Amino acid sequence: MLKKFFWALLILANGLYACASPTQPPVEISFTSTPVATTFPIRTPEIISIKNSPLKKSIIEAGDYIVRQQLPNGELSYQVNIINDDRAYAPSDIRLMAGTGSLYTVCRVSGDSKYCNAGDLALNHYLENLISDPERFKGICFYTNGSCPLGGASMTIDAIYKRWQATSGFTLTDKNLIAIAIDLGYFIVSMRKPDGGFYHSFDPHFGGIVDENYFVGTFNGESLVALLQLYEMTENDFWLEQAHEINDYMMTQPITEDHKHAHAFALLARLDKLNKDDIAYATEIANVIIAGQVRSLNPANTSTSTATKIEALSLIAQSFYLSNIDSEWIEREIQTFITFVSARQLPNNNCNFEITDEMIEKYKGGIYSNCEDPSIRIDGLQNWINGITAFLEYESMIGTK
Repeated sequence: MLKKFFWALLILANGLYACASPTQPPVEISFTSTPVATTFPIRTPEIISIKNSPLKKSIIEAGDYIVRQQLPNGELSYQVNIINDDRAYAPSDIRLMAGTGSLYTVCRVSGDSKYCNAGDLALNHYLENLISDPERFKGICFYTNGSCPLGGASMTIDAIYKRWQATSGFTLTDKNLIAIAIDLGYFIVSMRKPDGGFYHSFDPHFGGIVDENYFVGTFNGESLVALLQLYEMTENDFWLEQAHEINDYMMTQPITEDHKHAHAFALLARLDKLNKDDIAYATEIANVIIAGQVRSLNPANTSTSTATKIEALSLIAQSFYLSNIDSEWIEREIQTFITFVSARQLPNNNCNFEITDEMIEKYKGGIYSNCEDPSIRIDGLQNWINGITAFLEYESMIGTK
């Protein structure tokens, strides 16, 4: 049955993928594919060891906070105000899926299976958002708030990838996670636009149309990362070819503090290679982030956005080191941002809030946003976990010289 399943995928991958549009004919994309391996795990994940340090401890404490706040059904805490315990916020399932992925990173870094167990509980819960309908759209999409946003598919692949990194496995109860990831990848590819970019939202209801006006700044980079993760997990060149096309498109766009594109550069450097244009573009991303340093360290600004800067710079540093490009100039800038965010990880308190023992018991390890909004949010935590892990991995890399 397993072999038949993958032959079916191969046949599907050699077909034409269409994305319906309300104002134009469906977009057709042709591609070829190499066979996907038929054993699990398809390959062994490449893991960089991390030494014990205060920063490693901070990753684990952030994971402890997430686990402590988790509900019995797997639901993660989206946002809570540490002063008044208010949780009255509209949650984002995409961000909660990203938080699920970060639990697997904590599991890998700590070597403690309790974080993987919590991740499995959360992943099982959020996978309920997945839907398929071959007559209306390709693959599987992540349905939330009335549509299938592109980022839902990419962050689900990211969570499956991080679980694979932590466990080397793709089986979760009765679910075949690599098959799910591949189908999510097909949905991502079906959302490609003629100009090389993506539509960012799809309505899977009757007719099946994309929303041409819906745009999220991180979705292109997240999707690029997801396709590279699929390539690493499956060794199928199709995903790498798609990733190169998307990367080429993204480098024609204005440069922003895109931590997801930075992540893609690190994956490309490790799995394939960076060319001179990639290196130049990554350098400019780093320069844009560093140029905003003074404003970013203002107490009114958020630890969440600053954590993404740590993630971006650390991953760019990784990509440069792997490409034999000078990366040391980035390190001191990363340390500055780390100091800023660390000061807001409880029990640290650079805003001079009155922090009680009860608050520490509830919220230790959480990172509150800023002095005007003392709220802990899942995306701030997962960006911190991802960013510090990437930085410590980079330190391990350069320590091998």
